[in-house]
Amino acid sequence: MDAFTAGLLQRIKATETDLTTARETGDDFLAEVEQAELEDLHRLAAEHGVRLDAVSA
Repeated sequence: MDAFTAGLLQRIKATETDLTTARETGDDFLAEVEQAELEDLHRLAAEHGVRLDAVSA
């Protein structure tokens, strides 16, 4: 795995964690920001052919 892919997958995991935390604490604004970030990261992954099935493991 190259550095770009590893970094992208790490950012996705971190953003998923932050999104979960925001939802659990009731921070709706932060949850919206994190959701938008996650969507951007998924788009970036798709554009570069990065498979995301490894992130959910």
